[in-house]
Amino acid sequence: MALSALGWVLGDPDRAARLLALTGLTPDQLRDGLGDVGVLGAVLDFLAAHEPDLVAAADALGVKPEELIAARGELSR
Repeated sequence: MALSALGWVLGDPDRAARLLALTGLTPDQLRDGLGDVGVLGAVLDFLAAHEPDLVAAADALGVKPEELIAARGELSR
């Protein structure tokens, strides 16, 4: 789910730039960290921090916003 959310974020250049700016990740770190729970968690944290994006991402992915939040919890286990 986090990878799908990342794809959604990267689908909008302004949102992608905001993700990089707010997380401090570089494009290379993002690419290299696609299997890293820390990077994937950062993507979900990014969405959780801005409710309009969280709701829009959930809608685009066909899930409830709560499911994206729960996915974040699963990554930290």
